[in-house]
Amino acid sequence: MKKIEAVIKPFKLDEVKEALQELGVQGLTVIEAKGYGRQKGHTELYRGAEYVVDFLPKIKIEVVLGDDQLASALKAITTAARTGRIGDGKIFVSEITDVLRIRTGETGAAAI
Repeated sequence: MKKIEAVIKPFKLDEVKEALQELGVQGLTVIEAKGYGRQKGHTELYRGAEYVVDFLPKIKIEVVLGDDQLASALKAITTAARTGRIGDGKIFVSEITDVLRIRTGETGAAAI
């Protein structure tokens, strides 16, 4: 099993969610986040004063799925989240050793 953590632009969330649903991905976790990379942030003018906005709004999506779904899920997220501009985000993939569904006690792939 693998865990995908994708950090994307907020307005791309619906497209990514729909792309994963088309693959049959059962569930995902969405976290509102703030951060920066090469984008660095920007300055804004408010009531005549200049403010530096260091952290930009992002969305972090977490999905756990079987090894057989990994390649297609990565392609779906990449295609749906890409704008071609700086700050499109990153995808991290981790190995998951076990999963336990609290309600039923199922473990492993059956619990995803």
